[in-house]
Amino acid sequence: MSGIDKLLIQMIRNPKGVKFADLSRVCEHFFGQPRQSGSSHAVYKTPWIGDPRVNIQNEKGMAKAYQVKQVLKAIERLRYESTSE
Repeated sequence: MSGIDKLLIQMIRNPKGVKFADLSRVCEHFFGQPRQSGSSHAVYKTPWIGDPRVNIQNEKGMAKAYQVKQVLKAIERLRYESTSE
């Protein structure tokens, strides 16, 4: 099992306990480098318009739980769309 898979399992089990650095690593794996960073947000480009968006914030080293859930939904949609083509 890869490190990304382990992080995904952790994210599913406990969205409140995810480190921002780990969430960033997962986002970069699936969506590439953020198109915006440096401010309080890191925004990643998705191949669709609208929700689920991939926009994450660093809050004292931790990721916000609702943003972890949005990232999980975006990964699910990305995987679904790549298998249905």
